[in-house]
Amino acid sequence: MRSQALRSAAIRIGVLRLLMLVGVLALAGRAGQLAIMNPEAAAHGERQLHTRITLPASRGLILDRNHKELAISVDAPSVYVVPSLLEDRKQTFRALGRALGLEPDAISRRVGDRTGFTFLARWIETDKAKDIEELGLPGVGIEYEPRRIYPAGRMAGTLIGFADIDGQGRRGIEQMMDEWLRGRPQQLAVQRDARGRLLGRIAVDPREAAGGDVALTLDAGLQAEAEAALTQAIESTKAKRGLVIAIDPATGDVLTLAEWPGFDPNDFRNTPYKQTRSPAFHDALEPGSTIKAFLVATALENGAVNHETQIDTEEGWVRLPGKTIRDHHPYGVLDPERVLQYSSNVGAVWIGQQLGSETYHTSLTAFGLGRRTQSGFPSESAGLLRNWKRWQPVDQATASFGQGMNVTPIQLAMATAALANGGKLMQPRLIQARRTGTGEWEDIPPVVISQVISPETAEATVRMLTSVVSAEGTGRLAALAHVPVAGKTGTAQHLDLETGRYSNHRYTAWFAGIAPADDPKMALVVALDEPQGWAHSGGAVAAPLFATVATSQLARHGIMTEPEPIPAPLLPTWKVLEQKRLAEEKARIASAALPKRTAAPVPPAVSSPPPVSSARWVHASRPRTSNPSPEPVMVPNFQGVRVTRALQIAETETLDLEISGPRQGQVIDQSPAAGTVLIGQRRTVELQVAALQEGG
Repeated sequence: MRSQALRSAAIRIGVLRLLMLVGVLALAGRAGQLAIMNPEAAAHGERQLHTRITLPASRGLILDRNHKELAISVDAPSVYVVPSLLEDRKQTFRALGRALGLEPDAISRRVGDRTGFTFLARWIETDKAKDIEELGLPGVGIEYEPRRIYPAGRMAGTLIGFADIDGQGRRGIEQMMDEWLRGRPQQLAVQRDARGRLLGRIAVDPREAAGGDVALTLDAGLQAEAEAALTQAIESTKAKRGLVIAIDPATGDVLTLAEWPGFDPNDFRNTPYKQTRSPAFHDALEPGSTIKAFLVATALENGAVNHETQIDTEEGWVRLPGKTIRDHHPYGVLDPERVLQYSSNVGAVWIGQQLGSETYHTSLTAFGLGRRTQSGFPSESAGLLRNWKRWQPVDQATASFGQGMNVTPIQLAMATAALANGGKLMQPRLIQARRTGTGEWEDIPPVVISQVISPETAEATVRMLTSVVSAEGTGRLAALAHVPVAGKTGTAQHLDLETGRYSNHRYTAWFAGIAPADDPKMALVVALDEPQGWAHSGGAVAAPLFATVATSQLARHGIMTEPEPIPAPLLPTWKVLEQKRLAEEKARIASAALPKRTAAPVPPAVSSPPPVSSARWVHASRPRTSNPSPEPVMVPNFQGVRVTRALQIAETETLDLEISGPRQGQVIDQSPAAGTVLIGQRRTVELQVAALQEGG
């Protein structure tokens, strides 16, 4: 009985073995058939298990000059799907939608008819990636790839630029140095399980593929202070845009490039592409009267004028075919330094005419205007400087005070730096050094473009420009305590494209300055676009911003200073040309003359021209006290001012006026002369007045 049972079991085992052998042979035959008759099916199966993936290389670091990190790369999780491995597409998309906060239909449209590896969502939060991994969905996985992070946020965003979702450099330094920063992507062979998940990773050395690092000339600390000062200026002036550029004159290093409004490179996907541009390199604007610094430098270099040249601007206007050019106020006879100090358009036109179109145009080109600065910055504008052969007389005249040409702020900054650098124009240096992932730092040397003017002319021009920041100059609000400053204001009217005329309410306020003037450490250009309110000039709004930013820039060199107090109320330059000087002189005379109780010598008689009108009238200022020894007063300069303004000045100085001529005219002569000190009760000044001429 037992033997019969054993035989029955042996038979069953034999049959089972036979069936298994048949099954194995059948599978082997099918496999052979697939391999021989249908190789694509076999390859499909192989691809399900074995595949190759491309790992983007980690971008190199972007650092400031002190190696503070401005751009780094981190591993960020991204969700991918392999559609051919999805078991239930609707359920899978519904689950992914809940995890990612997306609509299932949106995920379905993203996948479409694809069958291979497809990214579904990139750079997701770590907690979302963990939730998706725990779902264990077939055909769904998490891949980690490099993501660009900008630790400083918005700071210097327009200069740095950004790297897009595929790791491609866009805008700024990221685009300019993209080939150096991006490295080499790696392709790796990997295995996946039946659900499409990676079966482990192959160890790779990231340094072998990583991009190189770059150190900028930018100083992050100075940049942060400049941006804070610029933001405050924007808020107080209600300007639409603004920028600050600081240059090391000796090397051409861009130490600060602050631009408002700017953008945050971390949020580039939600920022309009136009807003990611750098106005300092991309925008070309009229420079206004800042161009007069280079006009005078060129005229000195070519002998068209010298320090003692006398320029008659007494009428306050000059008429050209098709245009009358005016000053804000008749300034009398000026030398080139005073043309800069008072920013006289009439004086600038006269200098430009003496210089000639070709020489002036050639010099402007040599200073770097009308051509790119060779900085390498992507999409840099060349500005606009028309060929001098196409200039009409009015074009030459307006070019003398910055109309009819466009410059980029970086061009103006480098030209200003050339004056501070002994006339030597430098190439803007944005990259201080670079290194490979495993190498040493390699310095990028400064580049000299050309010697534009002689060192002597550059020094003389800078010395003249210090008068602009004096008590009587248009840039007096740029003054620093115990540090000489040279600079030039500019108030450029915007051209209305619809009317073809210059606007009377839209301006760009400029200040281009150098400090210290006697040993330049920086060249600084400030611009505020369309400041609102009555104070909109370069001297009123841009000069104070210069002073604020300059204090931190100079502190880097151990020069401690602060902006000089701003006088209140802030008055136009022509109204304070005499006030500050007279106040200082009165204080000096009072302290020196009063204790001695000596009378001032009677000034010599001044020959006056015959009166232009027989009308003679007297204006007495407000009653004075009965003090027998009133405070001495210095006679102001009434020449060139209108009668109404002369009366205001007389009231301020408690002077009586005897006026010969019309009541609505302009003073052409006075007695005693300006600068005479009057001591005693008699304080009468005789004025000769002429009627205003047409256009005056």
